[in-house]
Amino acid sequence: MEREEAIGFVGLGLMGGPMAANLLASGLRVEGWNRSDGPFGAFEAAGGRRVRSVADLAALDTIVFMLPDLPMIEDAAAPILAAWGAEPTTVRKRLVVMSSVSPVAVKRFGDAVDHATGGRAVVVDAPVSGGRQGAIDGTLAIMVGAEPEDFVELEPLFRAMGTSVVRLGPLGAGSLAKACNQLIVGTTAAALAEAAVLAEAQGLDVEALFGVLSGGLAGSRVMEQLAPRMVARNYAPTGPSKFMLKDLRFVEAAAAEASAALPLASSALAIYSDLVSEGLGDEDLAVVHELARRRSGLASIHSQESHP
Repeated sequence: MEREEAIGFVGLGLMGGPMAANLLASGLRVEGWNRSDGPFGAFEAAGGRRVRSVADLAALDTIVFMLPDLPMIEDAAAPILAAWGAEPTTVRKRLVVMSSVSPVAVKRFGDAVDHATGGRAVVVDAPVSGGRQGAIDGTLAIMVGAEPEDFVELEPLFRAMGTSVVRLGPLGAGSLAKACNQLIVGTTAAALAEAAVLAEAQGLDVEALFGVLSGGLAGSRVMEQLAPRMVARNYAPTGPSKFMLKDLRFVEAAAAEASAALPLASSALAIYSDLVSEGLGDEDLAVVHELARRRSGLASIHSQESHP
């Protein structure tokens, strides 16, 4: 990718904002759009150029999307595809989906983009892991599904946002890798929550337990990030836990497509479905601990002790 070429960025929220800032810091020119006005202050202060509508980005050849789900991306991309489809050019256009989306649906989206633009545009899926802090620090893991030539062109862009950048195959491979990531993260978070509840019910110091476990085989990045929040019962969102339910549904769909039996995935899907039904979906992923406490009766016991 040429350093002087501007790219488009759609979705400047909790993750997209710092990701776009890192692109700007790397020397790229970035033109951005967001559904609400709030993030534009930081984006423009970092050197970004605000556009009035998504359609204004159609003049660019590469556009990154960081919106919550694929239907929103499809809606936002519609005016861009209309413009690209009517443009008589041989320049290769790229839509880069960095959100967590269905690996099944993103391949259908790629086919739709190919048809709408007469083969002049492609979709690349490149979901990320590392959370908001990783987005801020530029240390995201980026899982890419793309043709080799597209990956080569886009790799400098990815390197500006992440430290682990891997092409895993064609379109859909990145989203499948992210689904695998979320299966591990979701089940590990639920296991941590249940371990905390078991320890608490038996009178163990949960903080001390997690401290010693972190030095053994059970230690993980998930434990490092979530265990302190569970101990403190601090569920202020770094990212809404309801997105885990969305991601596990993608796991379910991919498993069905492959005829793969995934009993842990099914159990995790039920846990996070209950979590959202309990009204906890806007809290941090660590709130799966609160769900486990409620199921065990610990939440009500402590509530009675605090409010006789």
